[in-house]
Amino acid sequence: MGRDHSLPLVVSSGDPAGIGPDIILSAYSLRDRSDLPPFYVVGDVSLLRQRADMLGLDVEIGHVNADDDFGSQFARYLPVLEVSGLNEVVTGQISSSNGAFVIETIRRSVEEIATGRASGVVTAPIHKAALYGAGFQFPGHTEYLASLCPELFQKTVTPVMMLASEELRVVPVTIHIPFETVPEVLTKDLIVETVRIVARDLRYKFGIDAPRIILTGLNPHAGEDGTLGREEIEVIEPAIKELLDAGIDVSGPFSADTCFHPRARQGYDAAVAMYHDQALIPIKTISFDEGVNVTLGLPFIRTSPDHGTAVDIAGTGKARADSFIAALTMAARMALHFQSNSDK
Repeated sequence: MGRDHSLPLVVSSGDPAGIGPDIILSAYSLRDRSDLPPFYVVGDVSLLRQRADMLGLDVEIGHVNADDDFGSQFARYLPVLEVSGLNEVVTGQISSSNGAFVIETIRRSVEEIATGRASGVVTAPIHKAALYGAGFQFPGHTEYLASLCPELFQKTVTPVMMLASEELRVVPVTIHIPFETVPEVLTKDLIVETVRIVARDLRYKFGIDAPRIILTGLNPHAGEDGTLGREEIEVIEPAIKELLDAGIDVSGPFSADTCFHPRARQGYDAAVAMYHDQALIPIKTISFDEGVNVTLGLPFIRTSPDHGTAVDIAGTGKARADSFIAALTMAARMALHFQSNSDK
């Protein structure tokens, strides 16, 4: 049975000292102009009220209970599902004292989806170093969300990071590792598994019936027939053959410096790159303020703004809500597709 796409989105409030509260409040204040989908926040009401005062935003904020109708309340005030345990917050100063609170807001948000009260989750930025003192043992949001799936959804998953905007979707096969280790981590099996997940979620979560995927090469000029490196011949091309044999529309490997100009982008639905910067530089150049982080491979919708906690501007009114608004809008669209496909 599919999820109810009329359900609101749930938002985890992020690090309380960063710009998470700022962008949530700013987005809500612009809800009529931005045509935002309904959402509710898992966090602390007092914190959000204090930050609204600091920002000079006239935003009504109210407590809600788990069985309330969040969607209808959204039109009247920003609904907040309270999580206890928030310690003193100094805006702009990250503290590990609130690490447990932040972890609980993320977990509670995913529980809201698992219990059928939300259609997807949008996560505000966290500061990972502040969480480690509270026992957080994951490289980031993505891995933690995946770790919750066996318990809450009875599924073991492989998460895949996508950065997406209206102009471009990119996926790095290897992510937060030193560049010197990329060639040894990059394997045929890793490429195949990543592209399979991308192809599946482009269908089920983005509504693209026949997704077209390209792969970049690892080396300059995609190795130039082995003269500039053999990873294309020995790793990437065999992966492409296996994917084509499985019926996935994939092509490459292409020289990364030719893949992202406007004409090239018309020829594919997603580009799978071999390492972090190869994927993130083009999308942050093209869509810096509107880029959205999407986690593929999960049994639910998850997006987030493509930026960090920006503690240096927290509480100043300088934080832009563009990426957060884009993350909400994209999550709502994805939830519609996911609902439609899971009902088939």
